[in-house]
Amino acid sequence: MDSVSETGLRPGELSAWFPIAPLTGKPELRLFCLHHGGGGASAYRDWQKLLDPRVEVVPVQLPGREGRFNEPCELSIRRLTERLTEPILHRAGDVPFAFFGHSMGALLSYELTYELGARGVPPQHLALSGFAPPHLTRPAGVRLLPDQEFMAHIVGLEGTPADLVELPELLDLLLPVLRADFTACETYEYVEREALRVPVTVFGGSEDPGVEVPMLRRWADLVATAPYLRVFPGGHFYLQEQREELVRALADRLGFGLVDQK
Repeated sequence: MDSVSETGLRPGELSAWFPIAPLTGKPELRLFCLHHGGGGASAYRDWQKLLDPRVEVVPVQLPGREGRFNEPCELSIRRLTERLTEPILHRAGDVPFAFFGHSMGALLSYELTYELGARGVPPQHLALSGFAPPHLTRPAGVRLLPDQEFMAHIVGLEGTPADLVELPELLDLLLPVLRADFTACETYEYVEREALRVPVTVFGGSEDPGVEVPMLRRWADLVATAPYLRVFPGGHFYLQEQREELVRALADRLGFGLVDQK
């Protein structure tokens, strides 16, 4: 495998994108997990212990949060795709890989799948969670709301504790990240192109106020083979309460079992 310098990646860049140390040994599949807007790689910190050890969970850390809080956030999905492509290829190495992305992470996973497919190295599987397909018209302008209304919208998604808005020091750190991520999603422009030819699984919550089940079904418009759809009880952040069942369903779709927790 080429050294970091030979790939054009800066020293430390791989560990910034992928903060979890690689597993020892060689897995049969690497599962890149992309987090939701305002989130970070820690959203997937417990997934490895649930999955078959032949699958290596590789949480992706976007700039501007957690261990990368001192970096500016990106304001463009396309720019994130450009920046992530080489690190993904390098981290995957010669091991097959798949994507799981929730919310903003789903949109980024979708774009990465096209980019990597164009390079002749598509993922083996694309799992999309909690995000309507990008060819659908969606409400815009959340990023422009005044702080109080903006945070009310975020809290309404039930992924952020309501009492967070009472902690100014935390709110000051979180608001710029959330606004940047909403900007990246709301300014994304869909480009019509050939249907994806990789296996696709779509997950969602039955009570998600912004991504209703009929919207999830419309991912079928963008893929060559009808995607598998699984809806769980819950809202936009259903995966927090349904984590084990979600990972079980994902493991089945990837062809690996769930680790016995007894």
